[in-house]
Amino acid sequence: MTKPRTCAALIACAVSVLLPFRAAPAGAAQLEEAARGSRSLRVVAYVAGWAMPAVIHGEKLTHINFAFARIGPDGRAELADSALEANLARLVALKQTNPQLKVIVSIGGWRADGFSDAARTAASRGVLADSAVDLARKHSLDGVDIDWEYPGQGVAGIRYRAEDRQNFTRLLQAVRHKLDLASATEGRSGGDRYTLTIASADREYFDHTEMDKLHVYLDWINIMSYDFFNSLTATTGHHAGLYPAALASPTDRNADASVKQHLAAGIPAGKLLLGVAFYGRGFAGVRSLNNGLNQPYQRYEADHPYAELAERLIGNPDFVRYWDERAKAPYLWNAESRTFITYDDPQSIAIKADYVRSNHLGGIMFWELGQDRDDELLDVIVKSLHR
Repeated sequence: MTKPRTCAALIACAVSVLLPFRAAPAGAAQLEEAARGSRSLRVVAYVAGWAMPAVIHGEKLTHINFAFARIGPDGRAELADSALEANLARLVALKQTNPQLKVIVSIGGWRADGFSDAARTAASRGVLADSAVDLARKHSLDGVDIDWEYPGQGVAGIRYRAEDRQNFTRLLQAVRHKLDLASATEGRSGGDRYTLTIASADREYFDHTEMDKLHVYLDWINIMSYDFFNSLTATTGHHAGLYPAALASPTDRNADASVKQHLAAGIPAGKLLLGVAFYGRGFAGVRSLNNGLNQPYQRYEADHPYAELAERLIGNPDFVRYWDERAKAPYLWNAESRTFITYDDPQSIAIKADYVRSNHLGGIMFWELGQDRDDELLDVIVKSLHR
């Protein structure tokens, strides 16, 4: 789902860990009422199948995207092992007490190979489409999410071809067709029909896809409006900034620019979900100018789940929190170690929720639920979207 990381567990087919899991008890009445008050605004949580949260408050969510299924050697979508299957079953069980909740399987992820081959011919597209439907039926799911990172690009070390651009559109058309047939056969209609979504990105993604054509096959698009600065960028910066930083260069990326690019392609605003990061990115050996913002660095330090930031670093006297009013983004700076950390927090997320409402977008997606601390960020999303 995200760009380069230091944690091997975030590769789609990493070792799966079966963790204790239980549905949340009844409560949080105000949040539940807000979450159910306007189903037109989606709250979509990616949940890592290898790191399941012990408690999931399904009443606060409209959709869960289970990460990840993979494309096997035979070109079929599959879950890597029985532990993933068991964890997926635990998510599906949440629907018994949360009838509004939909559970979707996400196929792909960072460094997930096989898409270029699967999309190459009509026959191979049919194999993947059929297997995606089979996967949804077998596990009582509500849809399929395609997270191809990235068509026509080898940045993740995967096989790619120039014709991925057109073949991606054809693949989505094939999957849409098979899902619609399955919906008709099973009598699923309206909000119960099988959904098809993708995880999109910004400029480079648009350069290698036909977003103006493929969106007609999708129910909505999860914009990965984060990872703008990462281990592959030359400087630090806001990895999830809503707007350009005060010292940003003309080429710097931000969430607002990404949304506008989608709109310019003719995609309806209601089909767009703004992505929010439940983790930060750290850079070490950063030049001290401007408290480390938009500065060169010596090495990428680490990814930091928000729960870790909240417990160890936010409020730590060694780390000073700064707020970029133009970008609407926080960051942490340790002057002694010259460590810079960019992240989303309750303040920036509340502003993003207001942005979603003001621009009539379809809701918020976030990566990923297990990185939150006691639903601190999720609660901000729910309250801010529905106030």
